Amino acid sequence: MSLENLSPTDRQHRTFREDLLDWYHEHKRSMPWRETNDPYRIWVSEIMLQQTRVDTVRDYYPRFLEAFPTVEALAEAERDEVLKYWEGLGFYARARHLHEAAQTVVEEHDGTVPDTMETIRDLKGIGPYTAAAVLSIAYERPHAVLDGNVTRVLSRVFAVDEDATTTAAQNALRDLANDLIDDEQPGDFNQAMMELGALVCTPSTPLCDRCPLQDVCRAHEAGTEEDYPITPESDPVPHHDIAVGLVFDDDHLLIQRRPDEGLLGGLWEFPGGKQEDAESLETACRRELKEELGIDVSIDDHFYTLSHAYSHFKITLHAFRCHISSGTPEAREEQPFKWVHVSELDDYAFPRANRRLIEELERRQTEPSLFD
Repeated sequence: MSLENLSPTDRQHRTFREDLLDWYHEHKRSMPWRETNDPYRIWVSEIMLQQTRVDTVRDYYPRFLEAFPTVEALAEAERDEVLKYWEGLGFYARARHLHEAAQTVVEEHDGTVPDTMETIRDLKGIGPYTAAAVLSIAYERPHAVLDGNVTRVLSRVFAVDEDATTTAAQNALRDLANDLIDDEQPGDFNQAMMELGALVCTPSTPLCDRCPLQDVCRAHEAGTEEDYPITPESDPVPHHDIAVGLVFDDDHLLIQRRPDEGLLGGLWEFPGGKQEDAESLETACRRELKEELGIDVSIDDHFYTLSHAYSHFKITLHAFRCHISSGTPEAREEQPFKWVHVSELDDYAFPRANRRLIEELERRQTEPSLFD
């Protein structure tokens, strides 16, 4: 079906709503964020669930809310503390934006999460999906969500024969979801759509025999479920070699905080960066520390190598044990540095790859040769 004709018949509309909600009420998974009507807690869960597996969020959600039980508590917290509780969850801009938005809610909305699309979209880090999710679940506002799961369900049910990733397709699918949404149970409807995509209408080998929408699904009728949604081919995943320096001064290590904006913003790390063409890893390490901190280092030995995959690229991280041969570290703007003992590293939020280095440092801490 083309985007111009993307509208449900009365039968599809009625069956879609009723059968989907019946299925959801019987089969929905028990989630801690489904046991509250608190807009703040629902908001936290929706931010955590963006591009993150449910099982992972189950672990982080209660710990985060124990530390920051109210929007006021989150607003008053230090950013480093917030990032520490977020450590390992990934996509750290979410935590920074959530923290900033909580401060806005306290300062401009008397601690109450906004209940209209216009006001909630003004908060940092809240886009159309999160706004619709919070408003529908916490306030029963009839705003439909559109994420990967919902896109897949709608693309199959209506056999959308166009690239589902385009702006035009996303707008049309969002309009369709808003046509279908149940005005009396918008929160349940949105969660049912996402639950169906996660459990039944999966990207590959969908469980059509368990689907409440199979009678109105055009892709199922044609046996073409896995042809939808139509998306462009993915580009190859880039790979980078990263050289970092474990710069020791007796039993202390030099760590540096990443700039607020950009990947892993606000986290602490061991200084270093990408290897350039025709450059040895040792040279890359020395160059990066000179550029970032204004110091010349001598490399004592190779310490550890590990591989790590991010959402859009992969790295191999090479760590070298170093000492300063000349110069004094100088902090760049918004990139402070600290000298810390290995035992203090757990007090700081690090990217997962750096955390694996810390685990290796702690493992070797009893080896006298490490600090020679």
